[in-house]
Amino acid sequence: MSRICILRIGHRPERDQRVTTHVGLCARALGASGMYLSGTDSSIKRSVEDVVERWGGHFFLEDGVSWRSCIKQWKEDGGMVVHLTMYGERMTETIDEIREGHKDLLVIVGAEKVPGEIYGLADYNVSVTTQPHSEISSLAIFLDRYTEGSGLNRDYPDARIRIEPSKLGKRTIEK
Repeated sequence: MSRICILRIGHRPERDQRVTTHVGLCARALGASGMYLSGTDSSIKRSVEDVVERWGGHFFLEDGVSWRSCIKQWKEDGGMVVHLTMYGERMTETIDEIREGHKDLLVIVGAEKVPGEIYGLADYNVSVTTQPHSEISSLAIFLDRYTEGSGLNRDYPDARIRIEPSKLGKRTIEK
């Protein structure tokens, strides 16, 4: 499978800290390699890096990124850009074509109003649903469909903490 990264644009540190952190955690849990953050927020970077250290895997978070430069470089390197927006083409009608592209994938999720320029720069503007919803849910559903569920049972051999699936109760294993 190709490499998947997330570009979070429009992050407002005073308002979006928890949501942006959850975008990163969702991306990591469902198979993305990393996240670029167009704003600068060291607390989000620390939170995500702490999760990676304890729960394992490899996931980067680079903040202070210029979204235009990130998109331009991604495309120059031969990757595909998908912008998740409720105004785009239906995901159910585009996901197979996107998956069959076999290219590294940059998935754009916004916070505040997304600059109109993004719509023209993206290879696909994809709508998970045409109803108001969160960027976290859009990303989760998109990644699940794109990877055909492969992220749902992901294990990280280098994890210091692991969940032991259980019908009742909570069981964790710590190294």
